[in-house]
Amino acid sequence: MNISKWILNKTGWKLDFGIGAFPEKCIVCVAPHTSNWDFIIGELICQSLNEKAGFLIKKSWTVFPLSLVFNPLGAIPVDRSKKTSVTEQVIAKFNESKKLIIAVTPEGTRKKTAEWKKGFYYIAQGANVPIVLASIDYKLKLVKINKVFNPTGDVATDMKEIQSYYKGVTAKKPENFAME
Repeated sequence: MNISKWILNKTGWKLDFGIGAFPEKCIVCVAPHTSNWDFIIGELICQSLNEKAGFLIKKSWTVFPLSLVFNPLGAIPVDRSKKTSVTEQVIAKFNESKKLIIAVTPEGTRKKTAEWKKGFYYIAQGANVPIVLASIDYKLKLVKINKVFNPTGDVATDMKEIQSYYKGVTAKKPENFAME
């Protein structure tokens, strides 16, 4: 048993990993995201599965000395000063990679938001990669990763279906989780 599995086990967390394996290239849509603990739980889950999921981070956070922490964890720098959009930058990263798993929180912040950001959807569609749905339920101490979703191009309908996966999931700070 690796240390991550041991920590999850000792703290009472369980995993429902019903997809068998991550696709070679995919976006992992992780919700709800209301606490920094979500990152820690997510990292423990990835390591327990012997997988590495990258995450988007401001480029300035990937230079020394912060690079010592974030780069080994899978930080993917985003340069907002470039003429290309973040979506285009990430699509290019997928196109140049043989294997790439990127975890994205659709809320974009730990605070309550009125609407989910759709960048993860447009990245998946543009890079022609599936979206793996992952939820972190603090009430049940359960991480579920058991649905692979392929964007159809009908953003409104697809977002409703994606969001329905997270209904009934209890966030660390439930008052900060909204899907509308």
